[in-house]
This record gives sequence, C-alpha cells and structure tokens, in this order.
Amino acid sequence: MNDVKVATDNDIRASYLPASELKVAASLLFQAYQDDPIFMDIFDADDSGYEQRLRAAIREELAAFWQAKQPILGLYLGEALVGVACINSPGRGLGSDRFWHWRLKMMLSAGYFNTRQMIEKEQIIVDSVPLEQFHMLSFIAIHPLHQQHGFGHYLVAAVNTVLEDSPESEGVAIYVTSDKYREFFKECDYQVVKEVTVGKVTGPLMIHYRNKR
Repeated sequence: MNDVKVATDNDIRASYLPASELKVAASLLFQAYQDDPIFMDIFDADDSGYEQRLRAAIREELAAFWQAKQPILGLYLGEALVGVACINSPGRGLGSDRFWHWRLKMMLSAGYFNTRQMIEKEQIIVDSVPLEQFHMLSFIAIHPLHQQHGFGHYLVAAVNTVLEDSPESEGVAIYVTSDKYREFFKECDYQVVKEVTVGKVTGPLMIHYRNKR
C-alpha cells in the first residue's frame, strides 16, 4: 500500500486503498451518500429496498474502480480508515464508456432503469466539464465521527497530489449537490463553473484547476 505524498500530522496519512479495505470504504460511502439528492432520485428513495439498491451500486462502483485501476484514496487515522475518495483519471470509465461487465453486474444488483439513470447522470456531468483532459472526483467521504476536524482537507490535498502527478490533466471536477459541500470545496480552491441539472436535482459543477484561473 503506497502512501500519497501530502503534508499530514504524524497519525494521519493518505494512501492508495488496498483491496482488503474495499468493504470498509463501501460502508463509508454509503453513510455519506444515502441522503444525497442525486442518489435518492436515481435509486428511488421513496420505494422499499432503496438502501439495498444503493449499497449494491456502491459495491459495484468500487469494484469497477478497482478493476480499472482508477485511484481510490484512503485517509487513515493511525490504522483506522476514516476517509475515502474515488477518482476517475482523464478519459477513463465514465458515462457511456462504462465497460460491459460493470453494466451487467449493476443491472443485476440495482436494476436496469437505475443503471441507465446512473450512466446518464455521469454523461450529463462529464459533458458539462469545460476541459479536454481532467480527473473526476466521483466519490468522497469522511467517517461521521471524524467530520468537522479537518480530515476532509487532508483528503482533498491527497486528491490534488494525484492531479499533480498527472501532467496531462487540466484539473479535477466534482458535481456538488448540497450547500455545505459547495462551501467546503470553495475553501479547497474549487471554482463553480456552471449549474448542472441531473434529473430533478440542480447543483454546481466545480473545478480545481491545475493552473489557477
């Protein structure tokens, strides 16, 4: 497990996530995204089985990231995983480019309609990014017990390190669906470039540029 070079306290470190931590990472992401408006819309939060569908989707997302060798970052406090971030490298595995086995597994676990909506959601967001080559921060989460203690800034700094190590990338994009996250990413030097509507939800598309604009 390789550490990501980022300034941290002695007990805090960021590293690429090993396979043994994927289940813990899935649990963190579920806690972070179960109330997210986008996922509540896509996976029918008002219908029974919502949590099951969302958990299945997150499992398949993490498996897809792992199989495609996309960066999955873990933030550790001592030996405990307290944060996770999933990043798509430029031009890799988003929207209609999803590989067939991911689609099949997702359809079996989350349903055809939900899978189609997930892919359409990604395509809308990707098409809205005004860059040619960029990273997409698809998921980011901090354990609920460790929020409001600066851990999110450490994790975003690790994401920025991935950007710095990829000279072909012009920046990191993220689609934000709540005001508190808009303010957080603004503090982390992300700029709002446009408002994007996905299904019934509208939120800002934000970018951290390699070269400040």
